[in-house]
Amino acid sequence: MKEKIKNWLKNNWFNIVAILFLLGALGDNPYSYYQFLRWIILAIGAYSAYLAYNAGKKAWTWTFGAIAVLFNPIIPFSFQRETWQIIDVIVALIFFISIFYKYERKN
Repeated sequence: MKEKIKNWLKNNWFNIVAILFLLGALGDNPYSYYQFLRWIILAIGAYSAYLAYNAGKKAWTWTFGAIAVLFNPIIPFSFQRETWQIIDVIVALIFFISIFYKYERKN
């Protein structure tokens, strides 16, 4: 049982980190938190898109690619705080749902 949990955490730690950061953004944080959030979600979104692409999951590849673009800090999108909070919750749900999909490499 311990091994199963360990393996699950090993395969999903980055999704859990993304969910925690996204839900943490619902609070009142300094601007630097949101800048850091953009870098974290960009990296995790791009990595998840890579995993989905290697597994041949086109819809997940496009979804995570779009998340990476939306949160990119280099050419940022500007929305009102309330809009960002809705986006954060939706993206956290997407990462949560993706935990239950396996990205095994296609042979």
